Amino acid sequence: MRGLSQVIRGVLLVGLGLLASGAGASPAMPQNGAEYRVLGRPQPTESGKKVEVIEFFAYFCPHCNALEPLIAEWVKKQGDNIVFKRVHVNFHNLVTQQKLYFTLEAMNKTDEFHVKAFNAYHIDRNRLATDADVMNFVAKSGLDKQKFSDVYNSFTIQSKLARANQMMEAYQIDGVPTIAIDGRYVTSPAQAIATLGRSTEDMQNRAVLQVMDFLVAKAQKEKTAGSAPAEPGKKK
Repeated sequence: MRGLSQVIRGVLLVGLGLLASGAGASPAMPQNGAEYRVLGRPQPTESGKKVEVIEFFAYFCPHCNALEPLIAEWVKKQGDNIVFKRVHVNFHNLVTQQKLYFTLEAMNKTDEFHVKAFNAYHIDRNRLATDADVMNFVAKSGLDKQKFSDVYNSFTIQSKLARANQMMEAYQIDGVPTIAIDGRYVTSPAQAIATLGRSTEDMQNRAVLQVMDFLVAKAQKEKTAGSAPAEPGKKK
């Protein structure tokens, strides 16, 4: 009986150990390989002392549409802590949607028309799949059609498309929405609840904001440590 009790005790200890290790990972206390991943090759950023946050998204994506109001609120709360950017991905050969976003960005019109573009696709059923679809959206939204067309067909937008495709490859983007933090960390709503099991989309979106909070704070701490002067007699 003593031998059996030792076996039972050992099984219980192993089970408790597994529970403890699982409990250690959560959106509030995320871990690499669970709620986020570290890029094998860090990417350059242009945010200086601030933390760069990039949202890889697409107008056709219902999950990006659902996340948009939450991430917009999150960005406002971050204030000067971050530099926030968006990159519209090239999935399903919908280059027209990419061009639409980058044209709005180049015209400094994203604040006013970004959500309207989402609504055009998901509410008005304008698939934005052709240049004519995009121009139909432009005409209905009140944008200057000629100015928009000039930018939409410019070399500047072609350069932005090429850069977006390079970034997708560098950040290993295979789904959206995906969030990159300071060129090193990558997470997503689905990944943020990896250890929680079944969940609603709203739970996933709120979980990824927690992970983003953690990663921004982590990146800020690392930037501060990296810029701190070395102690006398020690190498930095």
